[in-house]
Amino acid sequence: MSIDPKHLSRAVFCAALALPFVARAQDINGLVDVYKDLHSHPELSHHEERTSSIVAKALRADGYTVTEHVGKYPDGSQAFGVVGILKNGAGPTLLVRADMDALPIIEETGVPYASHVMTKNPAGQDVGVMHACGHDVHTTVLIGTAKALAESKSKWHGTLMLVAQPSEETIDGAKAMLADHLYERFGTPDKIIGLHDTNALPAGRVGFVLGPTLASSTSIDVVIKGIGGHGSAPNLGRDPIAMAALYITQLQTIVSREEDPQDPSVVTVGDIHGGTKRNIIPDEVKLELTTRSFTDKSRQTIIDGLTQMAAGLTTSFNLPADKAAKVTVLDNESTPVLYNDPKLMTAVSKTLIATLGAANVEQEQRVMGSEDVGVFGLEGHKIPVAFLWLGAMDPAKFAAATAAGKALPGPHTNKFEPLPEPTLRTGVTAMTAVATSLLQ
Repeated sequence: MSIDPKHLSRAVFCAALALPFVARAQDINGLVDVYKDLHSHPELSHHEERTSSIVAKALRADGYTVTEHVGKYPDGSQAFGVVGILKNGAGPTLLVRADMDALPIIEETGVPYASHVMTKNPAGQDVGVMHACGHDVHTTVLIGTAKALAESKSKWHGTLMLVAQPSEETIDGAKAMLADHLYERFGTPDKIIGLHDTNALPAGRVGFVLGPTLASSTSIDVVIKGIGGHGSAPNLGRDPIAMAALYITQLQTIVSREEDPQDPSVVTVGDIHGGTKRNIIPDEVKLELTTRSFTDKSRQTIIDGLTQMAAGLTTSFNLPADKAAKVTVLDNESTPVLYNDPKLMTAVSKTLIATLGAANVEQEQRVMGSEDVGVFGLEGHKIPVAFLWLGAMDPAKFAAATAAGKALPGPHTNKFEPLPEPTLRTGVTAMTAVATSLLQ
């Protein structure tokens, strides 16, 4: 991306303000310790009690007014969201967001601070717990940025609203905080910034996207009903496992034959439950799906296709009406497209270039992954959002993998391994500079 140097003066000035903090080795070493502690003690969505208390304690120590347990889920339970407010005279309000939850994955990175946590998931199954999406990086960067900005109050003016969000992995954490009257209680921000670490960039570099950045995500349950019976006499029943297999194969034609090829979309069946014993035909099979798209039209095409194909099973297998398959869209586990405001992100990119150098700032392509940070900006408020990619990979390993035409293990895998020190240093430097430039 070409930036005219004459437009960098303000960004260079603001960037310089951030550097004294992150240059202090003891601060970064302390943040690395925080990161390793969080990484060793991951918590699943809806259970971020320890993590949120660490964030709250750190923000209070830096002079923020802190409120814990912000967020309310549809079942009435309280979330572990944390909000820290630091007022510094007249000026804009900036929301800086990080997420805190981990994933049900057994870690296999082999690092000394690897997680060995085991717990039960909502279905009662024993699962490992791992920060396989780097939310420990995000949380630590938030803590470091909070300290840097608190120590440089003479350089910016306005209100900082730091949000440590729960339950991003179940994409209901941002909605839970808004449902608990986040903006009514703490004020409506003028702008929102955040970041996500990535295996697509080495540590020390950041990426940005203008416009649509991450796809919408829609969670859908499909229950396929049949008529149970003995495995030796399938003709006397209607096998929902066979129906499910047919359905899974057919649904991929929604993307390949019904969607506009210029409007990308994805349908994934991530979970199947059906049956109790090898010689029993069950009464039903449950499928759990996610869909990804960048437009409302594409999303609706998927939902309509899934519904029509489910209805077709009733006819194809000569089932009575009360055995019709059921398709349910889980609105509380769905999130809209993350849209980076082009004007805001262009200003942010100038600050990043001034801070990190042009060689360390890349314009990236949109990806089909999803994030619920956009909910804070799109739920009727239309607040501009700027969301960054933070390189997290060991530069030497990244270079070797790139030369071999391979990618290092990425988020949601059991070997995702951010390199702590340079990743945190770059994250705090970038976020502090950007926040300073926006609070003028």
